[in-house]
Amino acid sequence: MLFNFACKTFLYSHYMAKPKKILKIIGGVIVFLTLPTLLLFGFLYFKYNKDLPIGEKGEQAEQLATKMLEALDYEAYKNTDYIEFSFKHRHHYKWEKNESTCTVYWEDYKVHLDLKDNSNNKAFVHNFQVSGNLTSELTEKAIDYFNNDSFWLVAPYKVFDKGTERSIVKLGNGKKGLLVTYTSGGSTPGDSYLWHLDTNGKPISFQMWVDILPIDGLEATWNDWTTTESGAQLPTFHKLLFFGLEITDIKGKK
Repeated sequence: MLFNFACKTFLYSHYMAKPKKILKIIGGVIVFLTLPTLLLFGFLYFKYNKDLPIGEKGEQAEQLATKMLEALDYEAYKNTDYIEFSFKHRHHYKWEKNESTCTVYWEDYKVHLDLKDNSNNKAFVHNFQVSGNLTSELTEKAIDYFNNDSFWLVAPYKVFDKGTERSIVKLGNGKKGLLVTYTSGGSTPGDSYLWHLDTNGKPISFQMWVDILPIDGLEATWNDWTTTESGAQLPTFHKLLFFGLEITDIKGKK
């Protein structure tokens, strides 16, 4: 009897040890995977995170914003009726700017957006029109894609949009930057962007204080430009930390 009891005790402890060992291994894998990520985030946060600067509103800010638009030939952009582009080779757009409509393509989906009247939106899967909740879901996703991706394409031209506030910020190099805050509109109202400009007023980069990013003040480049058939100047690439945001197949027509 004593022998049987000892055997049962051994077997019980042996099988109970297995789940503990498995949990220990799982815990080790989680730490192995997450610790470097946490350390990298901590490094990036302390290196790049910056408080939103306090700018000075007034005539100087309005003049600097106007100078930026003139450097980019805003009239040519304003007279561009049609823009086509692809964002990171994933999302594709045919934007009838003069009609405030855009067709958004990604994977097997297509959505016709009416940017003024959402009741006219239509969604398709494999070129078959869908309805109900699926239409709402795809439409919402298409709007978010359009708001984000088109901003990376035409953000400089939106500095006087309804709901924007402009101010001058003194930069460390003695130059002045243009701080633009979007108090309404888009998918994430409240976002702020500090534009760094060259001597002619053309954008070089901007810093971002946006809800979607966990680090404030990250800087992205705006110095790879192309001029469309209509004369609009649009960016083809942005560098953000170690990442690149490529914009391809750009067309702009009157």
